[in-house]
Amino acid sequence: MTQIEEMQEEIQGTPLVPIDKIVSLSKRRGFVYPNSEIYGGVAGFYDFGPLGVELRNNIRRFWWWSMVQMHDNVVGIEGANITHPRVWEASGHVENFVDILVDCKKCKRRFRIDHLDPKNVEQNKCPACGGEFTEPRRFNLLMETYLGVVEGDRMKTYLRGEACQNIYLDYDNVVKSSRVQIPFGICQIGKAFRNEVTPGNFLFRQREFEQWDLQFFVHPSEMDKWFDYWKEYRFKWYQTIINHKDRLRFHEHGKDELAHYAKKAYDIEYRTILGWQEWEGIHWRQDWDLSRHSQYSGQDLSYTDLNTKERYIPWIVETSGGVDRTFLNLLLDAYEEQPDPMGKGNDRTVLHLHPWLAPVKCAVLPLQKNKEELVGVAKDIHKNLQRFMVTQYDDIQNIGRRYRRQDEIGTPYCVTIDFQTLDDQTVTLRERDSMEQIRIPISELTMYLLDRVTWK
Repeated sequence: MTQIEEMQEEIQGTPLVPIDKIVSLSKRRGFVYPNSEIYGGVAGFYDFGPLGVELRNNIRRFWWWSMVQMHDNVVGIEGANITHPRVWEASGHVENFVDILVDCKKCKRRFRIDHLDPKNVEQNKCPACGGEFTEPRRFNLLMETYLGVVEGDRMKTYLRGEACQNIYLDYDNVVKSSRVQIPFGICQIGKAFRNEVTPGNFLFRQREFEQWDLQFFVHPSEMDKWFDYWKEYRFKWYQTIINHKDRLRFHEHGKDELAHYAKKAYDIEYRTILGWQEWEGIHWRQDWDLSRHSQYSGQDLSYTDLNTKERYIPWIVETSGGVDRTFLNLLLDAYEEQPDPMGKGNDRTVLHLHPWLAPVKCAVLPLQKNKEELVGVAKDIHKNLQRFMVTQYDDIQNIGRRYRRQDEIGTPYCVTIDFQTLDDQTVTLRERDSMEQIRIPISELTMYLLDRVTWK
């Protein structure tokens, strides 16, 4: 029995999906493409196709709606990808954001020391071929860049290694310009860059990726209260958008895992074919970040309570996750291959994406493309619906094949215009997961769909 089969058996009835199936679907249907593929590609970089960009936009919008729009005490910013180089000294990245790596002299493979079995390190033996290792070397994960046009006078800086630093840099401006009072949060969605030595597993580990962060500023005496609030809120948020809720869990960081500034930290983990993997982290950051930036910049980043006049450096609860990792996990969670119950080979691949997040909300399908009266009504319905949601018009091949195409990209509803439509102004509405069909008046169609494909 293979490792994949063993892992599938552990969760009976809900097989774990191999990554290569998602890679194949993503390219075939226009979710994700390898970056610079015509030149052989660049490891750790990907482009998002027509469906991929719609799914990512929906993921971002739902996160922003949930975190900013639905919380009176949370605001948002959008920071630059390049900051002053001192930022990364203050954050500790220049000194500590490193991997210790060794290379095998025989097979040339590269390994992180902390990922090797201690026996291999002790015996100085490659786990792949038994060859001897090189001396350990430090690799800084920050991506370097330079500002200026004159050679020799350019200033070295970095593409940001994590998105949250912009929030600390703009914290004082937000307080003064937005009139927010503690407790309050600042959210951001943005790119981050890491010079990963061994990127892999598709979108799981990349060199350019997108993060979402909440930094929630509190009085130290209320740290426990708000840490527990956001920990539970974020877990329930992920439960809302997945099908296999038994694959979601908390992992509490042990003493050997905690950052030096953290009293406690939890990862929200999701079970995939790769095992239990971090999806989002909830971190107790105390006042470390604002204190460090105060020290390195010389600016006072303390907060004065308007009622008590107490002055202090706020403590921070952080929730930090990834748009790309969410994108990947949702595809892994939603993917299913359903065999034809009649045994005629008409198998169905379906993405059970939540209707809120599906890239296409509705497909409009005339029963026959050579009947002008059907096509005219179908195009009118399509034009009306696309004012409110992403809609596809499709009249290629028979209706069964069109249903299958929409199932494979996760479209929750298909509207079929048939000859009965011409008689009574009703259409057939097919639901993706159950494949059940109902008749609904055209006049009620828009509101019926909006009630099911928009978050509330």
